Amino acid sequence: MGQRTKIKALLQSEQTNIEVTVKGWVRTFRNNQFIALNDGSTNSNLQIVVDFENTDPTLLKRITTGAAISVVGQLVASLGKGQTVEVKATEIEVLGDSDPEKYPLQPKKHSLEFLREIAHLRFRTNTFGAIFRVRNSLSFAVHQFFQEKGFVYLHTPIITASDAEGAGETFHVTNFDLLNTPKTETGEIDFKQDFFGRPTNLTVSGQLEGELGAMALSDIYTFGPTFRAENSNTTRHLAEFWMIEPEMAFYDLTDNMNLAEELLKYVIRYTLDKNKEDIEFLTQRLEEEEKQKPQNERSDMSLLDKLQFCLDNDFERLTYTEAIDILKESTPNKKKKFQYPVEGWGTDLQSEHERYLVEKHFKKPVILTDYPKDIKAFYMRQNEPDAQGRETVRAMDILFPGIGEIVGGSQREERLDKLEQRMDEMGIPKEELWWYLDTRRFGACPHAGFGLGFERLVLFVTGMGNIRDVIPFPRFPKNAEF
Repeated sequence: MGQRTKIKALLQSEQTNIEVTVKGWVRTFRNNQFIALNDGSTNSNLQIVVDFENTDPTLLKRITTGAAISVVGQLVASLGKGQTVEVKATEIEVLGDSDPEKYPLQPKKHSLEFLREIAHLRFRTNTFGAIFRVRNSLSFAVHQFFQEKGFVYLHTPIITASDAEGAGETFHVTNFDLLNTPKTETGEIDFKQDFFGRPTNLTVSGQLEGELGAMALSDIYTFGPTFRAENSNTTRHLAEFWMIEPEMAFYDLTDNMNLAEELLKYVIRYTLDKNKEDIEFLTQRLEEEEKQKPQNERSDMSLLDKLQFCLDNDFERLTYTEAIDILKESTPNKKKKFQYPVEGWGTDLQSEHERYLVEKHFKKPVILTDYPKDIKAFYMRQNEPDAQGRETVRAMDILFPGIGEIVGGSQREERLDKLEQRMDEMGIPKEELWWYLDTRRFGACPHAGFGLGFERLVLFVTGMGNIRDVIPFPRFPKNAEF
């Protein structure tokens, strides 16, 4: 058997009249003569021309939608519409049969809900082929960006005893027999007998451990799975998702914002260059979808425009306080159009408010800074109170069109007394985070970092509407299939 060539390479081939070997899955087979073959390297199929008069009829019957085949033949210029080259088959071998009566992916349009139920096969559709090739490019670009800047890729633990966000929505990790857990004398579960000798959970963030790395290696990033046991069935939530979390020593809030903006532009530009066809396909897909919506709900921008828009604009930077003033005075707020009215300073911003700032008011991506201390995490650096005595922290969130918050970060509180005081206020046990506080005891320095939810990024770049469609096997309440 000759060396297999990917379909993408053959379709771009300058050479013709050469013998090639190609393997893939049959999309369609018409008139016993034309096979549309796909191997996942591109959405475009390769046309295989079968000499059906000289082919065994039992073999022809086995060439069905979904079957895996190997073809040897001549790559020739195509006379038909829609492709520049095709393969005249000299040998065809069926590697794996597919019963057309039972194969769930027929050559027609399937709903995304249906495809989620057969997520093990949805990779074979054009939509999901495009999504996962884009996801792959974004993932690679993230690593390339940080590696070019001399960052160290650090693997932070997946099993941890800390809950970085303090939200308490964690999955427990144990090797106890749940029907027979050992108890203490007071009748509580005796975790001293558990595998790790203490209660542990799946991580919600690698940030706290990332900071430890940054205190020696200067610039680190993590890129790994994180878990939240939040019983939320929205199009924006998953129980298992991937986070990119850089931590940088000697960075202040401005350095942090600059890096995050540069990263987002870099990975979007890389993917636009690398996955031109896929992005064009997803842009068209979204246009079709938008046509089904009432006029007032349609987006003003195509997917391609939206991506270009993020590259062409400097992100607008303003404080939370300035944003609240804009929102309070906004028409939708005055006309009570917001689902959550903006009452005043201290309001936690909802996604509708974030999207108003990005899509209607500034018409470009926005970075909000200096949020009220009370609505943010314990580790954010505290600012001096303002003239009204209002207390804020050095936080920053990046807001994108159609999606709201895509990045959340802050300059970290490096002053031990301030950090301990804040932990006391919030009831966070200091003895459990003794190691975190040590970095403030021994050679503390200003430092900052942020978290970028990878699936939210993929959602934005692909134009998909549901986060369950941009991760290969989504995990959400009552669903851990495959």
